[in-house]
Amino acid sequence: MKKIFFEIGLIVSLSGRLNATERQIDLATYRDKLQGGFVGQMAGVTFGAPTEFRADGFTLPEGLLPKWSPGMIEGALIQDDIYVELTFLETLEEYGLEVSQEQVGKDFAQSKYPLWHANKFGRDNIRKGIMPPLSGHPKYNPHADDIDFQIEADIFGLISPGMPGAAQELGWKFGHIMNYGDGVYGGIFIGAMYAAAFFESDRVKVVEAGLEAIPAESNYAKTIRDVLAAYQENPADWKYAWRKIEDKWGKLTNCPDRHPLYPWRKLGIGANVNGAYVVIGLLYGQGGPMQTIRIATMCGRDSDCNPASAMGILGTMIGFDKLPAEFKTGLEKIRDKKFSYTNYTWKTALAAMEAQAGKVLLQQGGREKDQVWLIPAQPPLQLPLEQWPLAADPETLPVPKSLNEKLFHPGN
Repeated sequence: MKKIFFEIGLIVSLSGRLNATERQIDLATYRDKLQGGFVGQMAGVTFGAPTEFRADGFTLPEGLLPKWSPGMIEGALIQDDIYVELTFLETLEEYGLEVSQEQVGKDFAQSKYPLWHANKFGRDNIRKGIMPPLSGHPKYNPHADDIDFQIEADIFGLISPGMPGAAQELGWKFGHIMNYGDGVYGGIFIGAMYAAAFFESDRVKVVEAGLEAIPAESNYAKTIRDVLAAYQENPADWKYAWRKIEDKWGKLTNCPDRHPLYPWRKLGIGANVNGAYVVIGLLYGQGGPMQTIRIATMCGRDSDCNPASAMGILGTMIGFDKLPAEFKTGLEKIRDKKFSYTNYTWKTALAAMEAQAGKVLLQQGGREKDQVWLIPAQPPLQLPLEQWPLAADPETLPVPKSLNEKLFHPGN
């Protein structure tokens, strides 16, 4: 019976998608927002890199924040947030949007870069022959709820402007390589916020668009709703929202690792809490790029990944032209330098993303006319609920349905 209702829900959702009113974005505006999002992500991850996990369960004192200089942007070339998502981009370029989940896993398994947590376990699993979606399942991956997919899902929103369903499809396929449940929802949430950011200037509405893309019953969605409630109660003090999240969700984690500096506590790398800190930075930053990055960093935990996502989303909203000059002046120096373990420079990565976005547009029923993209205003898909409760036996958790069957494609 649940399967029938799920399929009916998909039909209704897809029908609404195909008959929805078109929205428009000219190619020049898309390029500006794409570049703003990607460079924003680069700036955020570089700024926060020296502080990663320095504060876990407490906020980072403002005096410990790095002082930004334009040359720091070069540090983005060695960050896993970016080189992993560029692996995904290369897979899409070679095999197309309909690439099988098995092929996605094989490409990921062939990567040579260092990985940690869910990413490492997922890749190791595939190399052993445990293919996705089992490679990210808690039965084989004890880090399934960790942040990994969340930090590398930006690309799926950047190539799906105004098309949350497309970002969800890709996120479901790629996310189960290394994650499950909230670990997958974190990446889909981030991707959907990016997709919304091409058309929405209200930060709260962007967050709400992200929430619409994941099951409301998930712990991830509940955590983000708690941030929105705290922001409504006290929009002036980001530490008020931070305390609410730490008190309710801070100690609930399935990650088995202990903190290297504070071994009496588990490492705070869960997707939902770190996702909350992305949202705190985005909301309480009040639209200011540097303030957004600083707040997301001071929330602590994975404090390079969180400002990367927050600033990437804000950068998409405001566009490259409106980014602070200090984020842009260091780019010329690294114009021809490649991101580690990839064949992409930041310029060629942008060109490849734009090409994939054009293909997503056509796949989802949109079209281009006179340098303007006509985008179907699609509603988000209703994804099935996956959860890994604390202390639950992974053996009892259902295996995600593979998207090799193209469940979510509008052509079915």
